[in-house]
Amino acid sequence: MEKTKIDLELEKLIKRFALKNALEFKGKASAGAVIGKVLSVRKDLRERAKEVGLIVKKIVEEINLLSYQEQERAFEEFRPLSEKEKKREEKKNLPPLKNAEKGVVMRFAPSPSGPLHIGHTRACILNDEYVKRYGGEFILRLEDTNPKNIEIEAYQMIQEDLDWLGVEYHKVVIQSERMELYHHWAERLLEIEKAYVCDCDVEFWRKRKLEKKACPHRNSPSEENLSRWEKMLEGDYREGEASFVIKTNLHDPNPALRDFVGMRIVETPHPRTGDIYRVYPLYNFSVAIDDHLLGVTHVLRGKDHLNNTFRQKYIYKYLGWKEPEFYHYGWVSIPEVELKTSNIKKKIKNKEYTGWDDVRLGSLAALRKRGIQPEALRQYWKKVGMNPIDIKFSWKTLFSYNRNLIDKKANRYFFTAGPKKMKIFGKEALRARAPLHPDFPERGFRELVLKGNAGGEEGFVFLFIDEKDFEEIKSEIEKGSYLLRLKDLCNIVVEAVTPGQEVKAKYAGNDLSVLKRGVKIIHWTPPDSLPCTVNMPDGRIVEGVVEPLILKEKSEIVQFERFGFVRFEKRDKKVEAFYAHR
Repeated sequence: MEKTKIDLELEKLIKRFALKNALEFKGKASAGAVIGKVLSVRKDLRERAKEVGLIVKKIVEEINLLSYQEQERAFEEFRPLSEKEKKREEKKNLPPLKNAEKGVVMRFAPSPSGPLHIGHTRACILNDEYVKRYGGEFILRLEDTNPKNIEIEAYQMIQEDLDWLGVEYHKVVIQSERMELYHHWAERLLEIEKAYVCDCDVEFWRKRKLEKKACPHRNSPSEENLSRWEKMLEGDYREGEASFVIKTNLHDPNPALRDFVGMRIVETPHPRTGDIYRVYPLYNFSVAIDDHLLGVTHVLRGKDHLNNTFRQKYIYKYLGWKEPEFYHYGWVSIPEVELKTSNIKKKIKNKEYTGWDDVRLGSLAALRKRGIQPEALRQYWKKVGMNPIDIKFSWKTLFSYNRNLIDKKANRYFFTAGPKKMKIFGKEALRARAPLHPDFPERGFRELVLKGNAGGEEGFVFLFIDEKDFEEIKSEIEKGSYLLRLKDLCNIVVEAVTPGQEVKAKYAGNDLSVLKRGVKIIHWTPPDSLPCTVNMPDGRIVEGVVEPLILKEKSEIVQFERFGFVRFEKRDKKVEAFYAHR
């Protein structure tokens, strides 16, 4: 199943031409000029010029939002590296692979029991990095040979997750479409007496294995085992009554490596193939068969797969196949988020979670919703690399990478949580001029005008302050009135907190020199602020208001000052935000 949409390489080509054009014309790229360049290089796309034009327009708009310095930095990744630089860069990131100089064939093989989560990203990113380094082929293999554990939407969701990550897979293989191959090689192993069909009681078989003893069927001639195999296929055995077993060493000191089940009967219809098949391969059998037939040269996986590697090597040995190069990295424990697919499915069904993108989850859909950038995940796993030591996943480190990626892009806005009203006497109007980004004044300013109250009372304006600041003011005002600065607005003298929980203050000018005296700055929001909810990763929902100029924001990721980075969605005259990190 090949991709049909315009590939990622084309998007890179468009971005390169757009950045070059922007740098040549004072930071503003022309969509028309970029389309012309693209179609001159990719003549095969001229019949799809309209479709290409839409993609060009979107990318050009995004690039034109960047500052000139950001455009220069982005264009650097398209400048060709010298051979020395390439080798230095590769060494810095990941260790070399054995026998990879002529190219590699690698695979990422999730089960479509749900979409991808953060735990999957190490394998797919490391494989992708090596295929890009050495050249070759990256296969997405969907391992769906357990009909009881399939989420039909996951086939598409997994591909969407990989596209978001920037993982460039070249073809998609679905195991349920390869059942005849597994049956063929199972019969071959029975013929050469390297496997057998056992219809003993399961517990009896396990007990014999633990005692390093053979079950009665292990040494039966191939004809008898093939006869039992046919009965498995034809339905003479019910689920759990017979299994196809690979022979290993019954005296292996590790009980897990003694004879293992390679195929079993499953009577649950498969979501894709229905009841055409009833004998399905287990992991080690299908993986060994597929890795060989698909020409996989290098296998990267966690240390928890070491026993699987030893089991699969038996199949390679029996069939006279060359083994791939196996690499095993350390186990990573990921705290603070739900990852177990079966639990998540149940809680989505019970409406405990809103869906696979609920921000309490560790799914890629949830991370995407929060504004975590795919490049941050890539940087994290390249840093961890192939380390064989078991580690604990560091959210702090991931957020640090993500902050570096979004900080310069994210415009700033005021948000007040649990807003409380403040009245400022001595002025009938106030004007604030706050930069969209303090480091990039060329982006412009947020102009906020505060006018006197609508009821006609003279001499004051009102605004909202954050609940935390309000509680601190309540505590401090007991010692007497004191000076505060409202960020980008003015200085005030706080005089009282009314029984109605409003702060009364007096205008005290706009002299910034008060900051040298250690006067505290707090932020605020204007009277016409919009209702805003922020969904937190711990399940809390923070209610507040956000300044109305956010509705004009083109990017979906911003920083709520003193609160954190969020990804937000506009909902009529409301804003819903999803917390990323500080």
